[in-house]
Amino acid sequence: MEVKIDTKEKFTVVTPFSPVLSANIAAELSETCSGRLQKEIKNVILNLSEIREMEEEAGRILAGLQQRFYESNASFVICSLQPAAEKNLDQWELLEMLNCTPTESEAWDIVQMEEIERELLDGDDIEFDRND
Repeated sequence: MEVKIDTKEKFTVVTPFSPVLSANIAAELSETCSGRLQKEIKNVILNLSEIREMEEEAGRILAGLQQRFYESNASFVICSLQPAAEKNLDQWELLEMLNCTPTESEAWDIVQMEEIERELLDGDDIEFDRND
């Protein structure tokens, strides 16, 4: 499987170069992306702009991968889904389970918003002024 990995300040963009996302390729992508959870920059954007077809098991692997990221307090966003792959995910009732955006730029925005949200929720040192 040929894949491009581009690491940014807050996330890594993973782009597979294959017209079909089979279960085997999705499993390899899962390993590649899961490995990012051990790194300092954990958030992943999966750019599927090159994927024209998708097997149902591949969609299920992606849904499980996204869940693993959120359980690890990291973001996983899929972007640039092609119409046929999006239709497949919708038919298999997986699309609504996935965090998908039309463009990579919008995926960046989601990752950054989720980072801010995590920082705010983890902020144990926030003090509130009381006017008693």
